[in-house]
Amino acid sequence: MDTKRALENSKHYLMDTYKRFPAVMTKGRGTKVWSSDNVEYLDFVCGVATNVLGHCYPKVVVALQKQAQRLMHVSNLYHIEPQIKLARILVEHSFADKAFFCNSGTEAVEGAIKLARKYSIAKGKAERFEIIAAENSFHGRTMGALSATGQDKMKAGFGPLVPGFKHVPYNDAEAIKNAITPNTCAVLLEPIQGEYGVRIPSEDYLRKVRTICSDNGILLILDEVQTGIGRTGKLFGYEHTGITPDIMALAKGLGGGMPIGAVLATAEVAAAFSPGDHGSTFGGNPLACAAGAATLEAILENGLILDQCQRMGMYLKMKLDGLKSKHPTPVKEIRGKGLLVAMELNVECADIAAAAFEKGLMINCTAGSTLRFMPPLIVQENEIDQAISVLDDIFKSRH
Repeated sequence: MDTKRALENSKHYLMDTYKRFPAVMTKGRGTKVWSSDNVEYLDFVCGVATNVLGHCYPKVVVALQKQAQRLMHVSNLYHIEPQIKLARILVEHSFADKAFFCNSGTEAVEGAIKLARKYSIAKGKAERFEIIAAENSFHGRTMGALSATGQDKMKAGFGPLVPGFKHVPYNDAEAIKNAITPNTCAVLLEPIQGEYGVRIPSEDYLRKVRTICSDNGILLILDEVQTGIGRTGKLFGYEHTGITPDIMALAKGLGGGMPIGAVLATAEVAAAFSPGDHGSTFGGNPLACAAGAATLEAILENGLILDQCQRMGMYLKMKLDGLKSKHPTPVKEIRGKGLLVAMELNVECADIAAAAFEKGLMINCTAGSTLRFMPPLIVQENEIDQAISVLDDIFKSRH
């Protein structure tokens, strides 16, 4: 199908829920993707932080090919070998004792919410159902996760929302402490607010929140859908803080490009779930779990990948700082951790992301005026230089 016909069919048959760039992507390798018109793009969107090892990473591709020849689906009425393997890897390399698999980040957050409330019931404290979340947070699009999200614009038109959520300013531990009531069961936070422009809290924020939760007997849930699986330079974002959560939601990079989510929890909290309390037809299916296991093995067996993420993240921020010095009018601030990096502008950024796309660079505009950079963990200096050159040309042409 030619590009024109594909775009026409897309408009005709698909719901209008995305503002898409006018290209049909057909092939990807490493940090590059190609459209149906054979135009090459440098991908610093990474499937929105999903293709952590780049497109079609060989170890992940082979794992999928082998698994597809053996078994693609049987449901969770039976034990699934790749699911058991992936759960073991996650547990052995995290705070957690147990894992539950689903299909996406929003489902992982839904599972975490249900588990926290069920834990209160199991402890004989049915009055504890309320969850404190942060303003400007993003936790997903399903009704529970949307209700937990702290951005009004995303909730508009979908009320009434699920009750039992309270929002306080991000990076304010005292606000969480003051918001706790006898009805509070948990606090839900992102280690970094990725969707709201890569907002990084103070170094002691999560440590203070952990202490507050422990002192009050409530659970700490971390939404690591975007920060997990090496994105910040460590396997999980919480590892930068010296604390551990009680529950964690994962997705995005977990499948190396395949759709999968997970809820991780301590044994005590996980015990609140019993057969029939929660489930997913496709959650933890053999294909997604085989891809997930291959992705984690690649990262864990090759310590250089996380080291490279940290080094390339510092290099990217250094180069962006150089752009800021060169173009102080449009550029307001550079911030980030690992390869989750943002350039906040003094102007709206959608047209800049569009201009970059025209020049073969895929970057993401979020929170209105923030360019977000999420290249694969395998990105090289010369590719970062290429991205910086594109942005430099755009800023030169506009100021």
